[in-house]
Amino acid sequence: MICVKSNKEIAKMRKAGQITAGALIAAGEALRAGMTTKELDAVVRRYITSHGAKPSFLGYGGFPGSACISINDEVIHGIPGSRKILEGDIVSVDVGAYIDGYHGDSCKTFAVGEVSASAQALMKSTEESLYIAVEMARPGVRLGDIGAAIQKYNEDNGFSVVREFVGHGVGKELHEEPEVPNFGKAGHGVRLAAGMVIAIEPMINEGTAAIRVMPDKWTVKTADGKLSAHFEHTIAITGDGAVILTKP
Repeated sequence: MICVKSNKEIAKMRKAGQITAGALIAAGEALRAGMTTKELDAVVRRYITSHGAKPSFLGYGGFPGSACISINDEVIHGIPGSRKILEGDIVSVDVGAYIDGYHGDSCKTFAVGEVSASAQALMKSTEESLYIAVEMARPGVRLGDIGAAIQKYNEDNGFSVVREFVGHGVGKELHEEPEVPNFGKAGHGVRLAAGMVIAIEPMINEGTAAIRVMPDKWTVKTADGKLSAHFEHTIAITGDGAVILTKP
């Protein structure tokens, strides 16, 4: 069932979204070559808890970190640990904050120092496709319209769209209905309505769309070892269009 939120609920979600956004900013400011992903995770955890919230991901399904930190060919769900971040890496930091009964969810892929031209192009295409989707999101638009637009934009730029993982509704639960695919057919799927809150999160690969799940049962990598980028915002649908709840 899709949960439509009241204005009061959306106001609470804005608070969760702002803490989530702040945690991503803190991660970006702290990120440097030579630090471990565990150290970066600690930055996220400190920020969220210092603002009276809880990390949405910590313990979720048994996940051991406060952020999913995925490097280079890691698509999503990278577990923070002893791995060192290197100059030239691209690092996706996926963050959620839970406060007053509601979640925020957002992700950004960061460049560590100078990265390759192909990495820059991938990140640019992925982020731009997110904002194309946000601009489209308003009552009456179908999720297939949004997915088709994300898919076309990235495929036109020579990249591929991960199929196995998609966006989702957000609210009292971190993952709610509906699913929000980054691919699809225009004119199909659930119609957006005022009060819906969804996370749009294109996960785009440099090479093939195929993925593989690592033995840790969490980390997802590209099947061909090429790069992947991930950008995400939680948005509320209003009569005037989308409001980004995780925008700083």
